[in-house]
Amino acid sequence: MPDNSSLANLEIQPSDRTFDSLPATRSSLAVDSRSCLLPEWVCPQHGFPLSESASHLTCPAGHDFPISQGIPRFVSTEAYVEHFGLQWRRYPRTQLDSYTGLPISGGRLRRCVGEELWKRLPQMSVLECGCGAGRFTEVLLARGAAVTSVDLSSAVTANADSFPVSARHRIAQADINHLPFAGGGYDLVLCLGVVQHTPSPEDTIAALFAQVKPGGYLVIDHYTVRRQWATLKPVYRAIMKRLPTSRALGATETMVRVFLPVHKVCRNSSSLWLLLCRVSPITTFYRSIPDLPENLQKEWALLDTHDSLTDWHKHLRTAPEITGLLTDFGAADIHCEYGGNGVEARCRKPTESDS
Repeated sequence: MPDNSSLANLEIQPSDRTFDSLPATRSSLAVDSRSCLLPEWVCPQHGFPLSESASHLTCPAGHDFPISQGIPRFVSTEAYVEHFGLQWRRYPRTQLDSYTGLPISGGRLRRCVGEELWKRLPQMSVLECGCGAGRFTEVLLARGAAVTSVDLSSAVTANADSFPVSARHRIAQADINHLPFAGGGYDLVLCLGVVQHTPSPEDTIAALFAQVKPGGYLVIDHYTVRRQWATLKPVYRAIMKRLPTSRALGATETMVRVFLPVHKVCRNSSSLWLLLCRVSPITTFYRSIPDLPENLQKEWALLDTHDSLTDWHKHLRTAPEITGLLTDFGAADIHCEYGGNGVEARCRKPTESDS
């Protein structure tokens, strides 16, 4: 999920506008003749392989996990991400490149994975954690990757509606820190826009790294500390994140209805824009994504304002902190720099031949 408070005055980088075209329809993503060997489901508590029926996955130790709408559910509650679940069910297509007609999500993914991995995606098994409604799922499937999409929230339902389960796409509702895999089974583990929203980013990154095959890659990003002007958004967030989900969504719609026209009028004046951003509760993209048509400017404002004001956790980490953590895990080929929403990092898990 984007760092909405900082995106309001950013411009899309040139690399974000060049990536391979996405299929025009979801049906072209749902069918694949290539069979893919993906890690089997295991019990998150015991690590035992699960037996499958039409409606459940069952652990030999007695744990039972329902399958609903074709999606295994390894958690019984959305916990602290309930706001996100409702958000993605309300705006399931807003950030899809096939919907906007712009390479926003594809450009971001390509930048984060780097050109080498981008070219190799058709041969890779990918664990996509914090998949949301599927902005990166769409791009990964279009590139030909075999994808397992996981989210703690009910956003997995929206993901499945747009990108149904197929020969190379699995979906699960699960906790990143208790994933239903034995570990070390994926060529690429991807987690963008998520780590900062978990209770402990360090524990989350450790859990993600554990799922990478020797010789495979981890790609993450994280909010960072920025020099910013005084803003009232932390005050709005303190209130909004404590509201019931339906009330918070309604409050977002009211705020966007009131403030969006003001942002539109002020978009060409830097001084007025900076002043407005200090007091306005909403996030808009008139300056950062000027190519979005007016109806999508409103839709993105609704989505990202809600996103930025209802997240329960909003941690900040620097590039040296992320680099140090990955170094402690024994990662190799660490690439970590400031960009996008804060810090973007990728690394490789060493093989025995690296020792």
